[in-house]
Amino acid sequence: MTRSRSDGENRRDAPERTAQTNETVGRHWFEDVAEHLGRAYLRYSFTKGTAQEVAFLVDELALRAGDRVLDVGCGPGRHALALAARGIEVVGIDIAERFVDIAKESTPDGAPATFVRGDARALDFDDAFDAAISLCQGAFGLVGPGPDVDVLRGMRRALHAGGRIAVSAFSSYFQVRYPQPDGVFDVDTGVHHEHTVVKDEHGVDAPAELWTTCYTPRELRLLFDQAALEVDALWSVEPGRYERAQPSIETAELLVVGHKPA
Repeated sequence: MTRSRSDGENRRDAPERTAQTNETVGRHWFEDVAEHLGRAYLRYSFTKGTAQEVAFLVDELALRAGDRVLDVGCGPGRHALALAARGIEVVGIDIAERFVDIAKESTPDGAPATFVRGDARALDFDDAFDAAISLCQGAFGLVGPGPDVDVLRGMRRALHAGGRIAVSAFSSYFQVRYPQPDGVFDVDTGVHHEHTVVKDEHGVDAPAELWTTCYTPRELRLLFDQAALEVDALWSVEPGRYERAQPSIETAELLVVGHKPA
């Protein structure tokens, strides 16, 4: 893929070819959760702050209409569609085909958003985007402590030189400070294992297990360094309340903003 913006149609076709030829895509445990949840995922309170989160990121990543953004672990497309509504061209990647289908169905005619099923651990883009995001543990944090760096490396490859990146992650400090009754935090691996129940669009319950890798700010900085990305800022954030707040043990999520060195 090239950097030229005049080749819009060819760029838009490329993600489909990538998804079809990516042999590393296998079934991930989250796919069963997504398959059951469907659109009910968007009923969760943490999804209601999309507009504020996107406004913050547009400002922080210096995005403008016509820029290209890669949304890794896009889920049903809430951030990608909000960015596309601002005239930003977005490619959303998610391993859960059910979520990809929902995102496609939700895309208004003519909106500059494309959604494909793909494995965040094996992104196949090169020098193609102005910015890349992975939010709400849609990919980064769900693939395991080791593969998370592969996600970052793939995002780095996808960026133009100087391109910006934003990644959110659960905080290990918060998990230790506020243990969850339905989950166990493994201090050795940094993985939180939760037994829960999820409802589908019709209110039907299904048991589910979730494994989410949590990080300290220092660990996130080290991972970015391993992926040859530079950290510009790291903040404590909450869904729907992204802000430039110093890291704290009182907040469940961390947001890292950085860039690919020129």
